[in-house]
Amino acid sequence: WRSSAACKPWQLGRFLPCIWERCQPPSCKGINTTVGQGQQVRAQEKQVSEDLEMPLARREMETLFQEQPETGNQYLEDALLRSYLKTHLPPKVLEEVNQDLERFGNRLLTKIKPLGWECELNPPVFQQYDAWGRRVDQIVTCSAWRRMKEIAAEEGLIAEAYERRYSNWSRLHQAVKLYLFSSSSGGFSCPLAMTDGAAKVIESLGIPVSLKNAFDHLTSRDPKKFWTSGQWMTERKGGSDVANGTETVARKQPDGTYRLYGFKWFTSAADSDVTLTLARVVDAEGQWPQGSSGLSLFFLKVRDEEGKLNSIQVQRLKDKLGTRQMATAELWLHGAKAELISAEGRGVASISNMLNITRIHNVIGAVASMRRMISLSRDYARRRVAFGKLLKDHALHMQTIARMEVQTRGAFLLLMEIVRLLGLVETNMASEQDQLLLRLLIPVAKLYTGKQASAVVVEAMESFGGQGYMEDTGLPVIVRDTLVLSIWEGTTNILSLDVLRSLTKSQGQVMGVFLSTVQKKLELASSTAKLEPAMERIRGAIRSLVQFTQAAGSKGAATMELAARDFSYTLARIYAGTLLIEHAARPDASSTDISAARRWCNQELCPVATELENSSYEAEEVLMDSALVYEGSPAGGSRL
Repeated sequence: WRSSAACKPWQLGRFLPCIWERCQPPSCKGINTTVGQGQQVRAQEKQVSEDLEMPLARREMETLFQEQPETGNQYLEDALLRSYLKTHLPPKVLEEVNQDLERFGNRLLTKIKPLGWECELNPPVFQQYDAWGRRVDQIVTCSAWRRMKEIAAEEGLIAEAYERRYSNWSRLHQAVKLYLFSSSSGGFSCPLAMTDGAAKVIESLGIPVSLKNAFDHLTSRDPKKFWTSGQWMTERKGGSDVANGTETVARKQPDGTYRLYGFKWFTSAADSDVTLTLARVVDAEGQWPQGSSGLSLFFLKVRDEEGKLNSIQVQRLKDKLGTRQMATAELWLHGAKAELISAEGRGVASISNMLNITRIHNVIGAVASMRRMISLSRDYARRRVAFGKLLKDHALHMQTIARMEVQTRGAFLLLMEIVRLLGLVETNMASEQDQLLLRLLIPVAKLYTGKQASAVVVEAMESFGGQGYMEDTGLPVIVRDTLVLSIWEGTTNILSLDVLRSLTKSQGQVMGVFLSTVQKKLELASSTAKLEPAMERIRGAIRSLVQFTQAAGSKGAATMELAARDFSYTLARIYAGTLLIEHAARPDASSTDISAARRWCNQELCPVATELENSSYEAEEVLMDSALVYEGSPAGGSRL
């Protein structure tokens, strides 16, 4: 929720008591009047008419009909976050992190949130020509957006993960700050995701001498030195199929650098300082390889030392449903100077580290948007009176918010598990099992939380009634910005197939790790009797999952591909349920922790087994899928 001098939500106030009673006109029935009496009656009628208009005039001055929800320090109000940190962080680390997060929460409330609203009110503008007709291709951003960049540096929102002052817990500390920052960032979380990803790629390459300066800028706490990075992968054919969609080529120069030529159709954070991008290297005969094996990874600066674009032309800014605060553009590369940073043909493998990081940031954004909407919704329920009582006193209303809360808790613990594992990997403390589990859980969490967030924020918007649909409340902004999370960095189906690739690449080993990890966590929680029904639900889901994998294995790859989405949902629900049980088994766990675990596990935990029983993956059903979709369309006759 936001407010600013330029655009305020409603002013505070209340209904005025109705004064109709004293304004009712006297009955004139049966009264004989003379001329003088008639004039008197007309005068009385005029006075009555004026009195009748008074309530409307007074209502125009008193425009508030409902109180707006208000939230305080996000960190202090997030009980699940605080209990998680208390459980997992070493005491000394917890003390310092707790102080930092409480301070940051106050800064978010008083300084950062108003800036985020300014970013929404003042989206980027594309100026193609100056006043004298010279082409300048300048993307003009507001002062609040530029201030967000400075704050990101000051708070170490990227640096924290790479300084590693808290060893393996540094990545978790960073993720929590990003989680708190996300809903107040005015869209600046997106360039930070790509900046983090670029820093990760450079680090994974061993920080080559040629990239040391860039790495230092990307991870700097100095606002004057801090750089942000883009990620230019999507081209004219669009989508995640970069192997067949990438047309950009790279021509090697005598000095060892490259010049890039091509069209980038969707470049987020187009005002960034640097970027990573894919291209195909042209050989001596003027040919270039096709497919994913022909892609190489390049680093380039967007502008040269004089501030001029690096042989780049901006075609236009994209007109998006949400994330309007951030400049996303179509770009032509006309010989942009770049540095090859991967081995030739190893671009996809090299940029995978960036994709892992940006997908984790996607999860952070999803969980943050859910938490933000629920925080507003629950406070509104304490203020809004309907049908004679506060919303919080309507059991059905509280049931609805509680169901959203359970979804958010599961998603939050899934996020924390991923960044915990990433912290272990980055400090060489992870086992092989930890690494396999992380590889599996990143796409699982990204695809599942993206869908969760879309559902939760829309449900939460409804909890405000008509006010949820009003643009100046800020709620539609959260909804629009959330809807991208199931699309950006891979749609649900694309990531479901990536989950299958992780199984194939590990020759099934990752599934063994998944199952054994769940089993160990359940064993540690077995002493908590109140959790036994939830644990039995997880055990039953595991049995069904194992039966599915055995049955699907005998049916071939086509069956598994068709089941990929349901399979991924199953992994997400089982693992999040296990994490909720683990959290509720703590000695100081609350009754709400236990209730959340129980409620989560009462849902369908293994939808893939259910759909297998329903024959949803049979060849006949595949044909019927097409028949249902195309019935009545011109293409319908050719589908069966």
